[in-house]
Amino acid sequence: MKKISALLLLLILFQVSFAQQRKSPAPSTKPKLVVGIVVDQMRQEYFYKFQERYTEGGFKRLMREGFMMTNGHYNYIPTYTGPGHASVYTGTTPATHGIIANDWYVRKLGRTIYCAEDSTVAAVGGSAESGKISPRNMLSTTISDELRLATNKQSKVVGIAIKDRGASLPAGHTGDAYWFDNQTGNFMTSTYYYSELPDWVQKFNDRKLAAQYLSKPWTTLFPIETYTKSIADDNAFEGPFIGMEKTVFPYDLPKLMENNGGFGLIGTTPFGNTLTLDMAYAAIKGEKLGQRGVTDLLAISFSSPDYIGHRFGPTSVELEDNYLRLDRDLEQFFNYLDKEYGKGEYLVFLTADHAVADIVEFMRSENIPAGIFNTRFILTQMNGYCSMQYGEGNWILNFSNEQVFINHKLAEERKVPVETIQRDLADFLLRFDGIKEVYTATDMKRQEYSRGKAELLQMGFSHKASGDLLLILEPAWLTGFPRGTTHGTGYSYDTHVPIVLMGWKIPTGQSSRYATITDIAPTLSMLLQIRLPNGATGQPIGEILGH
Repeated sequence: MKKISALLLLLILFQVSFAQQRKSPAPSTKPKLVVGIVVDQMRQEYFYKFQERYTEGGFKRLMREGFMMTNGHYNYIPTYTGPGHASVYTGTTPATHGIIANDWYVRKLGRTIYCAEDSTVAAVGGSAESGKISPRNMLSTTISDELRLATNKQSKVVGIAIKDRGASLPAGHTGDAYWFDNQTGNFMTSTYYYSELPDWVQKFNDRKLAAQYLSKPWTTLFPIETYTKSIADDNAFEGPFIGMEKTVFPYDLPKLMENNGGFGLIGTTPFGNTLTLDMAYAAIKGEKLGQRGVTDLLAISFSSPDYIGHRFGPTSVELEDNYLRLDRDLEQFFNYLDKEYGKGEYLVFLTADHAVADIVEFMRSENIPAGIFNTRFILTQMNGYCSMQYGEGNWILNFSNEQVFINHKLAEERKVPVETIQRDLADFLLRFDGIKEVYTATDMKRQEYSRGKAELLQMGFSHKASGDLLLILEPAWLTGFPRGTTHGTGYSYDTHVPIVLMGWKIPTGQSSRYATITDIAPTLSMLLQIRLPNGATGQPIGEILGH
């Protein structure tokens, strides 16, 4: 009798254990969905600066449930949007993937090209001038390409952003991309991807959400006097909208639309983030992402923080309000993913394509050294110097991205070695305020740098496409205007960005070890057990992989 009772007890215990196992299944062998989030122009410090009023489910959840590399940086110059998105997804720097700036001068064309331009394609679903877009200028594969190739293209990849480059470059060469058209207020694509818009995109556009968001004013989420993390709303450092003398709340968006880009105005409001996520929800449903037994990838880029940051700067009420609202948008989005796929069944990473410098005049008002670099003046000085040294002529073809392009044809005609002109000009330029260092293309090609700004320049240097001289400005010196700010340097205010992963097989925690954004794609490759992007130079993050 005792033996029978013992057997019955064992059977009951086995059934309870089996039931518990069924209720708490192990994570799937692959995530249902990978969500890549790039916040355009986000500093790492924004995780902490505004956290008192963040919700528990947005940025705080990423910090609480994810793994964050708190000392994550860009490892090249220049820190711009196009190179940033390409570098995150290729796992390498512009020296390899070829997106060396947002725009750059091409000698054989005699003009500047745009990083995502493609004259062989046409607009689909939007205005003609906004449709000549593809990733063809990017010379290496992305993590999104490798996911597609690993599954024989069964995996779907969709890139979404207000900016075309923020959508097309992350989607890679084999994914789909949709971006916002300022003229029509719709999301569009190009014939690189489709001959006509998918039905779900057309239905989304029919909702006219951009017009709805722009039909109401932009007011602060909380009483404006509580925005104590920012300087006074009324100040002389920010760039006002056309039609406004001051940069103060509230912003009458319906009135501002006419002279401030029409539907494009939405990019300089937090509602651009909301609209981007609206499109993301539609993509998940329309493409059935993560619901077909194979891992899919959704690449989202929030462009509005960049537009807002450029105009108002990182100390503005406008920027603080943007992040408080974005936090709530992310909370809603993460809750949706939990419901749609289940906690731990999807993988999210969040980073930025660059950070941002403080406004020069604000820095000066605080007695901090800063300056505005006048490129037109320097260009005139360089041409004058070369004419005195080597004879009259148009010696400088282009001066952009802190790079100088010398007229090689003229140098050959005058029998002056280009290397001589490079060295002479480098020494000449060091006479001017604001210029800290100058490197020649010959330096970049002959030497291998392993530290300092020279290494960062080399990681962004293309032997075929970069200029003859590469300038490093002094800290807090910017090329631009007295109001508003920009980015692009190799200083920490431009390089220090978030690197955080959360969800499927991601441990909780953080590390202050130096890491780079080119480490993200290799880490994803190891997690997904797929091939590294073919130009990858970054290293997997061992803390996340458990070794």
